[in-house]
Amino acid sequence: MADYDYDLFVIGAGSGGTRASRVAAAHGARVAVAEEYRVGGTCVIRGCVPKKLLVYGAHFAEDLKDARRFGWQVPSDCEFSWQTLRDNVLAEVDRLNGAYKKTLESHNVEIIDQRATVTGPHSVRLADGTEKTADKILIAVGAHPAVPSCPGHEHGITSNEAFHLDSIPKRVLIAGAGYIANEFAGVFHQFGAHVTLINRSKDILRGYDLTIRDRLLQISMMKGIEFRFDATFEGIEKQADGSLRVSMSNHAPIEVDLVMFATGRMPNTHGLGLEKAGVELDDHGAVKVDEDNRSTCPSIFAVGDVTNRVQLTPVAIREGQAFADTVFGNKPTRVDYDCIPAAVFSHPPMAGVGMTEAQAKQMLGSVRVYTSDFRPMKNVLAGREERALYKMVCDGDTGRVVGLHMIGPDVPEILQAAAIAVKAGLTKAQFDATVALHPTMSEELVLMR
Repeated sequence: MADYDYDLFVIGAGSGGTRASRVAAAHGARVAVAEEYRVGGTCVIRGCVPKKLLVYGAHFAEDLKDARRFGWQVPSDCEFSWQTLRDNVLAEVDRLNGAYKKTLESHNVEIIDQRATVTGPHSVRLADGTEKTADKILIAVGAHPAVPSCPGHEHGITSNEAFHLDSIPKRVLIAGAGYIANEFAGVFHQFGAHVTLINRSKDILRGYDLTIRDRLLQISMMKGIEFRFDATFEGIEKQADGSLRVSMSNHAPIEVDLVMFATGRMPNTHGLGLEKAGVELDDHGAVKVDEDNRSTCPSIFAVGDVTNRVQLTPVAIREGQAFADTVFGNKPTRVDYDCIPAAVFSHPPMAGVGMTEAQAKQMLGSVRVYTSDFRPMKNVLAGREERALYKMVCDGDTGRVVGLHMIGPDVPEILQAAAIAVKAGLTKAQFDATVALHPTMSEELVLMR
């Protein structure tokens, strides 16, 4: 190792890269991390953290209306300032960026504010032309939003730009039906925009339980969000007044003020030079890795979204930790990808862990399903008809809970604890034996029939 500049050179200072850098340095490794944009990565800078803050802000639209039913004299002309929320969110992003930098520096990790590309199994080149060598290289460059190649696509934005808008457009079209599309649909709608979501298939949120996503679709439509299915982009034309005319298959054209693409994310491997080190990529450009995050080049590893395994921040963090502990800490560790909880911060939010009903039937055969379909107490007094739905999927032979899927207020907060029970393999009988915490929404988990 002494022949190299570093024991570990990390390309990308997002969630996985920063964790791997910090832990490897704590194990005594000489570590440098190159980041061409800002330390913190997608999640902290332009992803889940600022998005969740926008979601919190959007919730006030309904909360202020509901407050009148609870005795609060909220004026009907209560104003919302997008600029205030936007600037406060961006200020928090700046704070977190600084905090991430301080954490790395306190662990003696060298931060290089440049793009780095791979030139060989043990070498990289910085943007200024400087060459660096390392015994091990970790690729943690994440992914970027995919943009359809239709005529006029340059007139659209992605989630990256959504945090920097000058104002909230009156009419928004969102392309896609995954978690980013549905989350921003709810945010823009609550901020007063008319939202149309288009998707090339008939489904939203593929991979989540069908009953739960159907409930979200129903509630979203009741709120006024429009959906156009079996629709693919044919073109976006900018009008003289600045509006956008969007043409699509199977539907009439629509005029909007903003088009946002939320059609998936692609690994950031283009132009990274990985082929020079013999690193193989899959058909989507993701780095192929084994269970220990090692690529087809023995000295080059990869973690996080660039591997396209599970594109979730906590997974990237665990992969970074496992890599550092295995390679530099003499503590072989592998990430367990079974029973990873996930949430969609829509309005209302969804959350799920384990098998869906369809997956359980396919894998287990004998399945028993329990549900609780109820109107939360707060919605009752507020005069809101919106209902929550909890669903428990069990092995029909053993009663083991193999999946929990929920939609309703605060379900991501509720699911985290419940996911431990699913991961531990607890049974429906053990849920039933737990005394309910009343009055709460979470008590429905032990009352399902």
